[in-house]
Amino acid sequence: MRFQLTADQRALRDGVRDVVARIFGRDALWDAVDGGGGLDRGWWRELGAAGFFSLRLSEAEGGVGLGVPEAVLVFEEAGRALLPGPLVATHLAAGVVPGAATGEVVVTAVGGGGLVEWLEEADVVVGEVRGAVALRSVDPLTPLHRVPGADPSAGLDDLFVLLTAAEQLGTAVRACEAAVQHARTREQFGRPVGAFQAVKHLCAELLVRVEVARAAVYAAAVTVDPVDIAAARLLADEAAVRGARDCLQVHGGMGFTWEADVHLCLKRAWVRAERGGSITESEDLLARELLIEAG
Repeated sequence: MRFQLTADQRALRDGVRDVVARIFGRDALWDAVDGGGGLDRGWWRELGAAGFFSLRLSEAEGGVGLGVPEAVLVFEEAGRALLPGPLVATHLAAGVVPGAATGEVVVTAVGGGGLVEWLEEADVVVGEVRGAVALRSVDPLTPLHRVPGADPSAGLDDLFVLLTAAEQLGTAVRACEAAVQHARTREQFGRPVGAFQAVKHLCAELLVRVEVARAAVYAAAVTVDPVDIAAARLLADEAAVRGARDCLQVHGGMGFTWEADVHLCLKRAWVRAERGGSITESEDLLARELLIEAG
């Protein structure tokens, strides 16, 4: 993938955005929240039928035959829509776990620090979950368990981290779009709040973090290098978490209320940041690489 998407990549991104909006638009998002956050198997199978999970499988295996760069685009759109469920784990299980590619089977995995998402909804769990303890999740659409004493990096691989970073990028994009829209339409003292310098700065910083993270995530999708993926993970986490916080500031007090979407972006970003394990591991990997290059 070059930093200018090809026509096919743009068509893929737009098509995924349309599919996700159809099966999980804003109304469905809030229906899921109000309904207690259960996983809808109907639209999970629709994702499977659309090729979401089989994207990287060869056509001979019943897949789409695309690569990691295209998978990153797909997961960016999933993150932008706040699509719930163990999407990354099920995608990575396609071709290994029967039924995962078509969405008939839900697969979850033990993430960083022993964190397991959607354990009770999953048909297959990758990793040891004996003794898992239910947690009260900050995100109403990500039920969590934790496996005591689990290795912080257990169950993780580079592609797991990269696709999670792509989801974080998508959520950062959503927060940026929401902040800009609110700044344009919300008025104070007879002027859009976006006319005030402090709000302009927040929106500008949101956009900068999104574009820096996008460049890092897209580059890592091409190289699939562990160092590039570590950098992409750190930048995407920052763009998603700080972006959602700044979006809350742009919205003012209403951003913290349940009728606003903004707090859902922040909560999902917090959970995903923990899914990838300790950020110290990514920071240490980058530091070692810099020391090698400097030496």
